[in-house]
This record gives sequence, C-alpha cells and structure tokens, in this order.
Amino acid sequence: MFTHPTEELVEIVDRDNTPIGAVTRRIMRQQNLIHRASYVLVFNRQGQLFIQKRTLTKDIYPGYWDLAAGGVVQAGESYLESAQRELREELGLAGVKLAQLFDQYFEEEGNRVWGRIFSCISEGPFTLQQEEIDYGRFIDLDRIEVLNQTEPVTPDGLALLRLLPHDRRG
Repeated sequence: MFTHPTEELVEIVDRDNTPIGAVTRRIMRQQNLIHRASYVLVFNRQGQLFIQKRTLTKDIYPGYWDLAAGGVVQAGESYLESAQRELREELGLAGVKLAQLFDQYFEEEGNRVWGRIFSCISEGPFTLQQEEIDYGRFIDLDRIEVLNQTEPVTPDGLALLRLLPHDRRG
C-alpha cells in the first residue's frame, strides 16, 4: 500500500532526543516539531563524497545539494533501519556496511532535527530515486564550501560536515 510522503508517520522527540509520539510528516513540518533523521555519507575509495541534487519538489531545501542519503525516521523505526531504507530507496544501495559516526542536533527556522550520521564506502553504481534526486556526483570534501558559494548546500549537511572528524571520513 502506497503512503504519500506527507502522510508517513514520523517519530517526534524532545530536545533530549526522547521519543514523545508520532505524527504525519505534514503535521511535523507545519508545527516545526523536533524529529529524527538518518544521514549516510557515501564515500568512494579516494575519500570523495557522493552528493545529490535534491529535486524541486522536496518539502525542505528543494534544489539544494545534499551531502547525505537519508531522511526522516519513521515511527517505530530505528536510526539504523532508517539509514538502510533510505540508502536503498535513494541510491539503490543495499548490503553495504554502515559505520555510525555521531549524533547531531540541528535547528533553524523550519527544521528541528536530531540526526544520526553514518558513513559507508561505495563506488556505485547508483540508482537514483527520481522523485527525490535530480542527479549526483562525487566531490572532494574541501570543495563543498566552495560549491555552496554558487549553489546552495543543505544547512544541516554543512553543519554535520563541520563536525566530521578527519579520521572518520569514509
């Protein structure tokens, strides 16, 4: 049974990342509720990061470059389950080993999220989810801030990049 993304049930948490309920994605966005999201940084063997250009139909940051595959954690789903599901849906990757890196709280107007950041290594090939991703490419990490000067990168992605330990990249 297909559920429209705005009607998916989303895990809602408090500022301490304790689950307090579940609502639809639409209500979560309308009320700017704190929710959970998974982020998977996909590196190649050379240490470059696979970034994705978000479609213009995304509910948040449409048309921005996204540094991670991932998305909202659904009600009853763990961060790891969300990361694996999103990696499979967005990039067509399954069975890759994920390394858990760290958790991050990010807040700005219109987005309050507890994210768990994972990484993996893959050369592809990738099967991009056309509803969410226009195209993608590998990029050197030191080029992302430069890219952001001409084409916007998701603010939560930039925040996690700044927290990424150098020895855990890839």
